Formats: sequence, structure tokens, C-alpha cells
Amino acid sequence: MSFRINHNISSINALRNLGKTEFSVAKSLERLSSGLRINKGADDPAGLVISERMRAQIAGIRQAVENAETATAMVQTAEGAMTEIHSLLNNIRELAVHAANSGANDSVMIAADQDEIENAIATINRISAQTQFGVKKLLDGSSGVNGSTTDSSVTFLSATENTVAGTYAINITTQAEQAVVTAGTTQTAVLGADETLTINGVQINLVAGMTQNQVVDRINEYNASTGVTASLNANNQLTLSSDAYGSNINISAASNVAAATTSTGIGTTVLSDTGVDIAGTIGGLAATGRGAVLTGDTGTAIEGLSIMTTGAAGAHGSIIVSSNPLVFQVGPNKNQTVSILINAMAASNLGTGVVGNTFNNLSEIDVNSASHAQDAIEIIDKAIEQVSAKRGELGAFQKNTLESNTNNLQVAEENLVSAESVIRDTDFAGEMARLTKNQILLQSGTAMLVQANQIPQVVLQLLK
Repeated sequence: MSFRINHNISSINALRNLGKTEFSVAKSLERLSSGLRINKGADDPAGLVISERMRAQIAGIRQAVENAETATAMVQTAEGAMTEIHSLLNNIRELAVHAANSGANDSVMIAADQDEIENAIATINRISAQTQFGVKKLLDGSSGVNGSTTDSSVTFLSATENTVAGTYAINITTQAEQAVVTAGTTQTAVLGADETLTINGVQINLVAGMTQNQVVDRINEYNASTGVTASLNANNQLTLSSDAYGSNINISAASNVAAATTSTGIGTTVLSDTGVDIAGTIGGLAATGRGAVLTGDTGTAIEGLSIMTTGAAGAHGSIIVSSNPLVFQVGPNKNQTVSILINAMAASNLGTGVVGNTFNNLSEIDVNSASHAQDAIEIIDKAIEQVSAKRGELGAFQKNTLESNTNNLQVAEENLVSAESVIRDTDFAGEMARLTKNQILLQSGTAMLVQANQIPQVVLQLLK
């Protein structure tokens, strides 16, 4: 046996083990006090990288869930406004059906129906313009398919969600025309006798002594009933022009007084004329003309795109179609979005695309005659169909896209949180066991260090 005092190996060994135990105790206390197994990169570099990625995903998922819930609230706001539009359309339809009962109605009743219809249409326009979520307008068309034209003579009317965004050249091959009839004789003096004009079935009584301008004014008083405007042409002849354009528009006019310079000049023979529908292409693609409105055919890139012009045949610039849907970020990662288009719900955008009707859309309808009331019913039915379709689409979007996505994200969040917890969180049961063990080792190690430090004292016995 040998004894050395310069180096106490036993003491050094005991001190080393005591330091390791003290470090382990400190680590256990850190984990137990923070609740985290990984408090810094050195604790578990790979685990830290993985858990931080998971934390980013979890935060993204939670925000995506909130986004989806906000989107749901927005969709419900839009759909709620459409519910009120539906109610107004049903009321307008009821009024149109009442007005069509011409056998029992008088002019006062028809006028009352028309006034109420116009009031309801104004309310639809107000709802369309003012419905918003926060400051974002929902039904004004800003979140739908829109268009602008380069030719001032062409007006963009509407487009559908099937219309492909792009720039389309407009070419008119047949100009839209009104129905026009002109008196064969020019009135050069006041009416020589009372005269009754019958225009589109409406009788207009004229009084002897009326000047030509007074005759024009009198005829125009019946514009709402006849759909015809009177004027004087370059030859000072009485001219009757339909307000609307197209092959579905007719004028018939006759007088009970023979044509003369002291009469309106219409004469007893019925004068009649029919308008002409517009014809042309949009972007070189097939389009159907009705009146002054040209609409892209089904199955083409311009499906549902409607423009209006009374311009002459030839090129009329271009229309630029743009799509600006509502886009919602409903996932934690790039490009995990969903979108939906909501076109304008104004009266001018509803009831469009009805072939062979006097009116182009809901904003144009009137019930001042039985035939107009019948056409109005058809337009209103189309408008109801359009609003119903959009409400159904919004409902399906909410249920099958937003709510389903939210449920899926919540499951994903639960699983990711569980996985992240396994990697990063402290296992309290295991850590307490390790702490207890190390506390015991710390006490015993301290005692053993004391014993090891006493070993060199044995050498003193050899020096006595």
C-alpha cells in the first residue's frame, strides 16, 4: 500500500461525482419550476427545433380557426341581407300578380302597385349598397365579377361567376333599334276638331285648338302606359318612338281623324313598327342580343357577361372583366385559402338573362299594363331564382367549407399540442424521481467527500 498527499484521487473522484449530482439536481429543479423539459437549446437541440416548428403550426392553426369563424360571421351577414331581399322580391311578385288582374283593376290601383314596387326596388338597392361587415361592402359587387369598358357608348351591366376574367373586344354587327312610327302628314295649324289617338291600346284624347307642341306634351303624359315618347323630327312631323329597343318592342298607332294639316297626321290607318335586337360578338365569342343588351352565351368564357349599347355597327373598344372574390386564409400555411364571389344584388343585376321579355332586369319593370305585369312576373321569378342560388351557395360554403375546415383544424391542433407536449414538457413523475435520487446522492456525495479529504491524515501517523 502506498500513501501520497500531493494528489488525493479519492477526493477528486468524490468531488467530480458530487458536481455531476449537483448539476442534475439543478437541472431537475429548473424543469420542475418551469414545467418544460427543454428550456434552452443545449437541453435538446433536435427536440427544440421540432417543437418550435410545432409551436408555429399550433399558433397558425389557432389563427386559422379564428379566421374561419370570422369568415362564417361575414357569410352569415351577407346571407341575412339576402334573406331580406328575398322577402322584398316576394312582396314585389305579389304586387305584380295583383296588377296583372287587369279585368278588376283601375288606373289608381295600378299606380299604387307601381309605387309600392318602386319603393321595394329602392330598398333592395339600398340593402345592396349598404350591407357591410366592418367597413367591407358585401353586396355592392366589389367582391364579385366586375367590368369596365373603353368605349363610352358601351355600358357594362353584369357578369356571373362563370365569366372568365380578361379583356374582350366588342364588335357590333347589327345596331339595336327602337320601334318608330312617323305621321304621314305634318300638322301646320291647331287641331281642327277633337281627336282620339290609340297608341299601343291606350286611348289619348286630344282637344280641338291644341298646337303641335301641346299634342306632343299630351301624348308624353301617357308615356308610362304606352312606353312611347312623342317628338318632332327634322321635317316637323309627329314621331312616336318606343322607350325600349328590340324585336320584342312594337308600336301601333291610329287616329279616329283622317290625316290632315289640322290633325296629328297619324290618320285612321294603323301605323306600326317593331324594334331590332342588337347583334355582335364579345371577344370574338358568341353572344345573344336582346334589345340593346348583348349577353355572352352559355359555355363560353364570356358566359353571363352583359353589355348595353345603342351604338352603330362596328368596333366599340373592349371590356375588361376582373374577378375580386372574398379570400379567407383558413390554414396555417401558405396558399391555404378559400374564396367566394358575391356579385351585386342591386335591382339592375337581378332578373337578367330572360329571353323574349320586355325588361332586361328587375330595375326596369313596371306593371302599368297587363302585358308588362306578366313580363314583370317572369323577371321577378328570375331574380328570386338568382338570390336563392346565391343563398344556397353561401350556405354550402359555410357548412361544407368553413365549418368543416374549422372542425378539422381543431383536431389537428389537439394532436399537435399533444405531440409538442411530449417533446417539450416536463414529465413530473419521472423528474421528481430523478430529483429525489440526486438529492440523496448529493447528501451521500458530500459525506463521502468529507471522508476522502480525511485520508491524507493517515500519513501523519507514519511521521510519529
